[in-house]
Amino acid sequence: MDHRISALPNDSETIAELRELYRAAESRAARLRLLSVSGQDLAKAEASTLDDILSKCAERLAFFVGSRSGSVSAADESAAGIDIYAPGQDGQVVAKLVIEGLSGLDAIPDAEDREAFRMQLDMMGTTIERIRTERERSALLAELQEREKTLEMLLEKIFTAQEEERRRVSHELHDGVAQTATALVRLLEGSEARQSSSAVGVSQAEVARSLVSELRRVIAGLRPTLLDDLGFLAALHSLADGLETQGFNVTARLEGDDRSLSSLHETALFRVAQEAITNIQKHAGGPCDVSIEARLDSDPMVLSIADKGRGPSAETRASAGLAGHNVGIDVMKERMTAIGGALDWQAGEAGGVTVTATLPKRSQR
Repeated sequence: MDHRISALPNDSETIAELRELYRAAESRAARLRLLSVSGQDLAKAEASTLDDILSKCAERLAFFVGSRSGSVSAADESAAGIDIYAPGQDGQVVAKLVIEGLSGLDAIPDAEDREAFRMQLDMMGTTIERIRTERERSALLAELQEREKTLEMLLEKIFTAQEEERRRVSHELHDGVAQTATALVRLLEGSEARQSSSAVGVSQAEVARSLVSELRRVIAGLRPTLLDDLGFLAALHSLADGLETQGFNVTARLEGDDRSLSSLHETALFRVAQEAITNIQKHAGGPCDVSIEARLDSDPMVLSIADKGRGPSAETRASAGLAGHNVGIDVMKERMTAIGGALDWQAGEAGGVTVTATLPKRSQR
């Protein structure tokens, strides 16, 4: 009998220890659940859902410390509440946590509860700072896109005005100076017929013919009548024919219907082709193989002009370092950018250049 009574205190101590361990386990589980649930919500937070998620986190913290309500307010120095800091050693206060009956972390008696509370405040501060950074980035991106859009519109207006001026000058040269020069040729040819023995007359007629040819070349360069009358593909054929008359071996593969191209787009593509072919004439080092490809039925539409000439190689281009050396390429890129397209310029290792312009069909809508 005495033996059984003496064992009771030990059994009571064991039960008390078990109860204490159970309470401790429950507390740890509550802390883990608090951090886990809030962490998942905060990780999913976006600008549109941040306020609701912060309110839920504040309510959980309030219930965790035995209070009835909690809320998050703006970071006002004069406002009451517990500071929520942005991450980092010098993190600034980004918000205030207001919990009824809780003045600060020191008011939480249990050290582990206090640490769990602080960890959730850190997570909330990190999320607030993340959303703030994302908002700033989105605002900067929107501003940048707006500026790019404005720049594209300005470039489009500049190029359109340039083409209109070229068309006007072309027409004036054609209707005025070219007609006068042609009449001069006829007069000199008539004079030549009457005075066949005059070397001066023959020389003057040849000069006049050269003048007319040069005027026609300038007029065609300013605004090809083929581009206005027959469209982009016919004008591209004309450029290819011009290269062939100079001895270049040209392979042209032109596919699709250019009637879907607006005047702005066909002009930009033609100017790219014109600049690329001019560069071939200047830098290829003489007649060589040239391929001209246009795929207007693909999306994006593609214009590609490549030559097998001797220059400039990629190495030469990179080491040239001359002012204005890339102006023609930059202008081509700006033209394509202005209409929503892109341009790629690639020089071969041993020489030769490939110019590729692309234009999404959606850019024409």
